[in-house]
Amino acid sequence: MPSAQDRRSERRHPGRGALKLSFADPSPQEVNGQLLDYSTSGFRAEHPYTALHAGQEVEFQHAVAVGRARVMWNRIANDRVETGFLVIK
Repeated sequence: MPSAQDRRSERRHPGRGALKLSFADPSPQEVNGQLLDYSTSGFRAEHPYTALHAGQEVEFQHAVAVGRARVMWNRIANDRVETGFLVIK
């Protein structure tokens, strides 16, 4: 089975800098984190919020773009959460 890296159809660009996520489900929240990488259709970020779930929609703001995105996956290790997002156009 191909890895996630192998299934990507777009080039990823290294990212860095502040990221802000906001959402109202299940209650109004703002989460700060760091942009790890991005492509034209999505991005990967690190943050401390363990309760994000696949399918959840968020508003985002980082150095490269602003908009809406859907949580595609989470990887949680200790106090570090890494999340992949698909930008909603």
